[in-house]
Amino acid sequence: MLNNFLTYLSAEKGLSRNTVESYRLDLRKFFEFLSAEEKEPGSFSRSDIVDFIEKLRTERYATSSICRLISSVKSLCRYLLTEHLREDDPSENLQSPKKWERLPKALSFSEVKALLEESASSSPGKPILMRDAVMIELMYSSGLRVSELVLLKLEDFNFEAGFLRVIGKGSKERIVPVNIQAVEKIKQYIANQRAAILKKKRSPYLFVTARGKPMTRQRFWQTMRKFGRRIGIELSPHVMRHSFATHLLEGGADLRSVQKMLGHSDISTTQVYTKVTTDRLKQVFSKYHPRA
Repeated sequence: MLNNFLTYLSAEKGLSRNTVESYRLDLRKFFEFLSAEEKEPGSFSRSDIVDFIEKLRTERYATSSICRLISSVKSLCRYLLTEHLREDDPSENLQSPKKWERLPKALSFSEVKALLEESASSSPGKPILMRDAVMIELMYSSGLRVSELVLLKLEDFNFEAGFLRVIGKGSKERIVPVNIQAVEKIKQYIANQRAAILKKKRSPYLFVTARGKPMTRQRFWQTMRKFGRRIGIELSPHVMRHSFATHLLEGGADLRSVQKMLGHSDISTTQVYTKVTTDRLKQVFSKYHPRA
Protein backbone atom coordinates (compact mmCIF):
# COMPACT_ATOMS: atom_id res chain seq x y z
CA MET A 1 0.00 0.00 0.00
CA LEU A 2 2.77 2.42 0.88
CA ASN A 3 4.66 1.73 -2.36
CA ASN A 4 1.50 2.27 -4.40
CA PHE A 5 0.84 5.55 -2.61
CA LEU A 6 4.40 6.77 -3.20
CA THR A 7 4.16 5.84 -6.88
CA TYR A 8 0.91 7.82 -7.04
CA LEU A 9 2.62 10.88 -5.50
CA SER A 10 5.50 10.67 -7.95
CA ALA A 11 3.72 9.69 -11.18
CA GLU A 12 0.33 11.35 -10.85
CA LYS A 13 0.93 14.25 -8.46
CA GLY A 14 4.36 15.05 -9.88
CA LEU A 15 6.02 15.52 -6.51
CA SER A 16 9.81 15.66 -6.32
CA ARG A 17 11.91 12.73 -5.20
CA ASN A 18 12.82 14.50 -1.96
CA THR A 19 9.17 15.20 -1.13
CA VAL A 20 8.17 11.60 -1.85
CA GLU A 21 10.99 10.39 0.38
CA SER A 22 9.67 12.60 3.21
CA TYR A 23 6.24 10.99 2.84
CA ARG A 24 7.84 7.56 2.93
CA LEU A 25 9.70 8.25 6.18
CA ASP A 26 6.64 9.81 7.83
CA LEU A 27 4.29 6.97 6.93
CA ARG A 28 6.78 4.28 7.86
CA LYS A 29 6.80 5.81 11.33
CA PHE A 30 2.99 5.73 11.39
CA PHE A 31 2.87 2.11 10.19
CA GLU A 32 5.45 1.08 12.79
CA PHE A 33 3.18 2.59 15.43
CA LEU A 34 0.19 0.66 14.06
CA SER A 35 2.21 -2.57 13.98
CA ALA A 36 3.22 -2.10 17.62
CA GLU A 37 -0.48 -1.66 18.45
CA GLU A 38 -1.30 -4.78 16.38
CA LYS A 39 -3.40 -2.76 13.93
CA GLU A 40 -3.63 -3.32 10.18
CA PRO A 41 -2.20 -0.45 8.07
CA GLY A 42 -5.27 -0.29 5.85
CA SER A 43 -7.92 -0.33 8.58
CA PHE A 44 -6.73 2.22 11.12
CA SER A 45 -9.29 4.44 12.83
CA ARG A 46 -9.45 8.09 13.85
CA SER A 47 -8.58 7.11 17.42
CA ASP A 48 -5.43 5.38 16.10
CA ILE A 49 -4.32 8.63 14.49
CA VAL A 50 -5.03 10.55 17.71
CA ASP A 51 -3.05 7.97 19.71
CA PHE A 52 -0.19 8.33 17.24
CA ILE A 53 -0.20 12.12 17.74
CA GLU A 54 -0.18 11.70 21.51
CA LYS A 55 2.78 9.33 21.25
CA LEU A 56 4.67 11.93 19.22
CA ARG A 57 3.91 14.53 21.86
CA THR A 58 5.13 12.32 24.69
CA GLU A 59 8.34 11.75 22.74
CA ARG A 60 8.69 15.54 22.55
CA TYR A 61 8.55 15.90 18.78
CA ALA A 62 8.58 19.50 17.60
CA THR A 63 5.15 20.90 16.78
CA SER A 64 6.25 21.48 13.19
CA SER A 65 7.28 17.82 12.87
CA ILE A 66 3.94 16.63 14.26
CA CYS A 67 2.09 18.86 11.79
CA ARG A 68 4.09 17.39 8.91
CA LEU A 69 3.39 13.82 10.04
CA ILE A 70 -0.35 14.55 10.35
CA SER A 71 -0.31 16.04 6.87
CA SER A 72 1.28 12.86 5.50
CA VAL A 73 -1.36 10.67 7.16
CA LYS A 74 -4.13 12.92 5.81
CA SER A 75 -2.72 12.60 2.29
CA LEU A 76 -2.68 8.82 2.63
CA CYS A 77 -6.32 8.83 3.77
CA ARG A 78 -7.38 10.93 0.78
CA TYR A 79 -5.55 8.53 -1.53
CA LEU A 80 -7.26 5.48 0.01
CA LEU A 81 -10.63 7.17 -0.39
CA THR A 82 -9.95 8.20 -4.00
CA GLU A 83 -8.80 4.70 -4.95
CA HIS A 84 -11.87 3.16 -3.24
CA LEU A 85 -9.63 1.28 -0.81
CA ARG A 86 -11.64 2.77 2.03
CA GLU A 87 -15.16 4.11 2.30
CA ASP A 88 -14.39 6.60 5.07
CA ASP A 89 -11.72 9.17 5.84
CA PRO A 90 -10.57 8.75 9.47
CA SER A 91 -8.56 11.98 9.25
CA GLU A 92 -11.52 14.14 8.20
CA ASN A 93 -11.69 17.41 10.16
CA LEU A 94 -8.66 16.37 12.18
CA GLN A 95 -6.98 19.54 13.37
CA SER A 96 -3.21 19.92 13.43
CA PRO A 97 -1.73 21.36 16.60
CA LYS A 98 -1.38 25.11 16.37
CA LYS A 99 2.10 26.07 15.26
CA TRP A 100 3.91 29.01 16.75
CA GLU A 101 4.81 31.11 13.79
CA ARG A 102 8.57 31.19 13.53
CA LEU A 103 10.00 34.07 11.58
CA PRO A 104 12.74 32.96 9.21
CA LYS A 105 16.19 34.19 10.08
CA ALA A 106 17.78 36.57 7.60
CA LEU A 107 21.31 37.94 7.44
CA SER A 108 21.97 41.65 7.51
CA PHE A 109 23.44 43.35 4.43
CA SER A 110 26.81 43.64 6.18
CA GLU A 111 26.80 39.92 7.02
CA VAL A 112 26.04 39.00 3.41
CA LYS A 113 28.83 41.26 2.20
CA ALA A 114 31.28 39.72 4.69
CA LEU A 115 30.24 36.22 3.62
CA LEU A 116 30.67 36.89 -0.10
CA GLU A 117 34.04 38.55 0.50
CA GLU A 118 35.20 35.65 2.68
CA SER A 119 34.17 32.99 0.17
CA ALA A 120 35.75 34.89 -2.73
CA SER A 121 39.03 35.58 -0.89
CA SER A 122 39.59 31.89 -0.12
CA SER A 123 38.98 30.68 -3.68
CA PRO A 124 41.71 32.06 -6.02
CA GLY A 125 43.68 29.21 -7.59
CA LYS A 126 41.41 26.58 -6.03
CA PRO A 127 38.73 25.35 -8.47
CA ILE A 128 36.61 23.59 -5.84
CA LEU A 129 36.53 26.63 -3.56
CA MET A 130 35.79 28.88 -6.53
CA ARG A 131 32.82 26.65 -7.36
CA ASP A 132 31.57 26.93 -3.77
CA ALA A 133 31.94 30.72 -3.77
CA VAL A 134 29.97 31.02 -7.02
CA MET A 135 27.21 28.77 -5.64
CA ILE A 136 26.86 30.95 -2.54
CA GLU A 137 26.78 34.09 -4.70
CA LEU A 138 24.08 32.61 -6.94
CA MET A 139 21.98 31.40 -4.01
CA TYR A 140 21.84 34.91 -2.58
CA SER A 141 21.36 36.43 -6.03
CA SER A 142 18.36 34.27 -6.94
CA GLY A 143 16.95 32.75 -3.74
CA LEU A 144 17.14 29.18 -5.02
CA ARG A 145 16.34 26.15 -2.91
CA VAL A 146 19.44 24.04 -2.32
CA SER A 147 17.94 21.14 -4.31
CA GLU A 148 17.37 23.51 -7.23
CA LEU A 149 20.87 24.95 -7.01
CA VAL A 150 22.81 21.67 -7.06
CA LEU A 151 20.81 20.29 -9.99
CA LEU A 152 21.19 23.31 -12.28
CA LYS A 153 22.39 22.45 -15.78
CA LEU A 154 24.34 24.54 -18.26
CA GLU A 155 21.32 24.69 -20.55
CA ASP A 156 19.25 26.29 -17.78
CA PHE A 157 21.12 29.61 -18.09
CA ASN A 158 20.36 32.41 -20.52
CA PHE A 159 23.40 34.59 -20.01
CA GLU A 160 22.38 37.23 -22.53
CA ALA A 161 18.99 37.84 -20.93
CA GLY A 162 20.31 37.38 -17.38
CA PHE A 163 17.97 34.70 -16.10
CA LEU A 164 17.88 30.98 -15.41
CA ARG A 165 15.22 28.29 -15.71
CA VAL A 166 14.49 26.39 -12.51
CA ILE A 167 12.55 23.17 -11.98
CA GLY A 168 11.15 23.52 -8.48
CA LYS A 169 8.81 21.60 -6.20
CA GLY A 170 6.20 19.51 -7.97
CA SER A 171 8.29 19.72 -11.18
CA LYS A 172 7.05 23.30 -11.67
CA GLU A 173 9.18 25.45 -13.93
CA ARG A 174 9.90 29.09 -13.20
CA ILE A 175 12.18 31.82 -14.52
CA VAL A 176 14.47 33.57 -12.04
CA PRO A 177 16.59 36.68 -12.75
CA VAL A 178 20.32 36.70 -11.94
CA ASN A 179 22.27 39.86 -11.16
CA ILE A 180 25.22 41.00 -13.27
CA GLN A 181 27.88 40.18 -10.63
CA ALA A 182 26.67 36.61 -10.32
CA VAL A 183 26.43 36.17 -14.10
CA GLU A 184 30.03 37.31 -14.57
CA LYS A 185 31.33 35.01 -11.83
CA ILE A 186 29.45 32.05 -13.31
CA LYS A 187 30.92 32.77 -16.75
CA GLN A 188 34.44 32.84 -15.27
CA TYR A 189 33.78 29.61 -13.36
CA ILE A 190 32.55 27.84 -16.53
CA ALA A 191 35.50 29.08 -18.58
CA ASN A 192 38.15 28.11 -16.02
CA GLN A 193 37.40 26.19 -12.83
CA ARG A 194 34.64 23.88 -14.11
CA ALA A 195 36.93 22.35 -16.73
CA ALA A 196 39.70 21.95 -14.15
CA ILE A 197 37.33 20.05 -11.84
CA LEU A 198 36.01 17.76 -14.61
CA LYS A 199 39.45 16.95 -16.10
CA LYS A 200 38.11 16.14 -19.59
CA LYS A 201 34.97 14.44 -18.27
CA ARG A 202 31.60 15.53 -19.63
CA SER A 203 28.63 16.59 -17.51
CA PRO A 204 25.40 18.49 -18.17
CA TYR A 205 25.45 19.96 -14.65
CA LEU A 206 26.69 23.45 -13.87
CA PHE A 207 28.21 22.83 -10.44
CA VAL A 208 30.11 19.57 -10.70
CA THR A 209 32.29 17.30 -8.61
CA ALA A 210 35.43 15.56 -9.85
CA ARG A 211 33.23 12.60 -10.84
CA GLY A 212 31.14 14.79 -13.11
CA LYS A 213 28.13 14.47 -10.81
CA PRO A 214 26.24 17.33 -9.14
CA MET A 215 27.12 18.21 -5.57
CA THR A 216 24.78 16.72 -2.96
CA ARG A 217 22.54 18.93 -0.84
CA GLN A 218 24.23 17.67 2.32
CA ARG A 219 27.71 18.49 1.03
CA PHE A 220 26.75 22.02 0.06
CA TRP A 221 25.11 22.55 3.46
CA GLN A 222 28.40 21.55 5.11
CA THR A 223 30.28 23.95 2.84
CA MET A 224 28.02 26.87 3.74
CA ARG A 225 28.27 26.08 7.43
CA LYS A 226 32.07 26.18 7.17
CA PHE A 227 32.08 29.59 5.46
CA GLY A 228 29.58 30.93 8.00
CA ARG A 229 31.72 29.90 10.94
CA ARG A 230 34.65 31.81 9.51
CA ILE A 231 32.76 35.08 9.95
CA GLY A 232 30.92 34.05 13.12
CA ILE A 233 27.39 33.34 11.82
CA GLU A 234 25.19 30.26 11.65
CA LEU A 235 24.68 29.74 7.95
CA SER A 236 22.52 27.37 5.92
CA PRO A 237 20.87 27.33 2.48
CA HIS A 238 17.56 28.30 4.12
CA VAL A 239 19.16 31.36 5.71
CA MET A 240 20.42 32.54 2.31
CA ARG A 241 16.99 32.03 0.72
CA HIS A 242 15.34 33.93 3.57
CA SER A 243 17.89 36.73 3.21
CA PHE A 244 17.18 37.00 -0.53
CA ALA A 245 13.44 37.41 0.08
CA THR A 246 13.75 39.73 3.07
CA HIS A 247 16.22 42.05 1.37
CA LEU A 248 14.02 42.28 -1.73
CA LEU A 249 11.01 43.31 0.33
CA GLU A 250 13.06 45.77 2.36
CA GLY A 251 14.22 47.27 -0.93
CA GLY A 252 10.64 47.84 -2.06
CA ALA A 253 9.84 44.72 -4.11
CA ASP A 254 6.16 43.73 -4.26
CA LEU A 255 5.03 40.51 -2.61
CA ARG A 256 3.71 38.88 -5.78
CA SER A 257 7.05 39.24 -7.57
CA VAL A 258 8.92 37.75 -4.62
CA GLN A 259 6.42 34.87 -4.58
CA LYS A 260 7.15 34.12 -8.24
CA MET A 261 10.92 34.24 -7.75
CA LEU A 262 10.79 31.95 -4.72
CA GLY A 263 8.45 29.51 -6.45
CA HIS A 264 5.78 29.56 -3.72
CA SER A 265 2.45 28.18 -4.92
CA ASP A 266 0.58 30.04 -2.17
CA ILE A 267 1.27 33.71 -1.47
CA SER A 268 0.54 33.15 2.24
CA THR A 269 3.87 31.30 2.39
CA THR A 270 5.62 34.43 1.12
CA GLN A 271 3.73 36.78 3.45
CA VAL A 272 5.75 35.64 6.46
CA TYR A 273 8.65 37.71 5.09
CA THR A 274 6.62 40.90 5.44
CA LYS A 275 6.54 40.21 9.17
CA VAL A 276 10.31 39.86 9.18
CA THR A 277 10.75 43.30 7.66
CA THR A 278 8.19 44.80 10.09
CA ASP A 279 10.13 43.27 12.99
CA ARG A 280 13.32 44.91 11.71
CA LEU A 281 11.59 48.27 11.46
CA LYS A 282 10.55 47.97 15.10
CA GLN A 283 14.14 47.17 16.10
CA VAL A 284 15.44 50.23 14.24
CA PHE A 285 12.72 52.42 15.80
CA SER A 286 13.47 51.15 19.31
CA LYS A 287 17.18 51.71 18.87
CA TYR A 288 17.23 55.14 17.27
CA HIS A 289 14.02 57.03 18.16
CA PRO A 290 14.58 59.31 21.18
CA ARG A 291 11.12 58.56 22.62
CA ALA A 292 11.10 54.82 21.95
